[in-house]
Amino acid sequence: MNKRSSQNARVWRVGADVDTDALAPGAYMKHGLEVIGWHCLEAVRSDFASGVKEGDVIVAGANFGIGSSREQAAGVLRHLGLAAVIAPSYSGLYFRNAFNLGLLLLTCPEADRIEEGERVGVTFEGDTPLVIRANGQRLACAPIPDFLMDMVDVGGLLPLLKQRKPA
Repeated sequence: MNKRSSQNARVWRVGADVDTDALAPGAYMKHGLEVIGWHCLEAVRSDFASGVKEGDVIVAGANFGIGSSREQAAGVLRHLGLAAVIAPSYSGLYFRNAFNLGLLLLTCPEADRIEEGERVGVTFEGDTPLVIRANGQRLACAPIPDFLMDMVDVGGLLPLLKQRKPA
């Protein structure tokens, strides 16, 4: 599965206003992403860390990633292998941190139509991502500029800069 499309991704639903402390709890910040991952979203979804699989997606309500600027809140989702987060809106800091770390965020005004446990696909028409629901319904998301997708494709801003560095 490449970063620009996915098939058969399992949906994990969470509500609105999921903050960075729920994603990367402060009590575990002295540890690496592996330990933080075991506690990711435990205050919201106690079954998430033990059940999430590579290629799954989170579908959230508005304001995903509010709170502090800790980049581990985005890094842990990438570490856990999430294909994308789908939500109607994100905290500005979280949005930037996620793309800088190579995590795909899809801004989808109709994210509330997607159900828990549903299998979805993500595809692109130009720079516009589409979420393809199990029933065939296509939900358009906000276009993503090429420079942000370039970061997702290579795993983040630092790998992108290393690629571009003259030898």
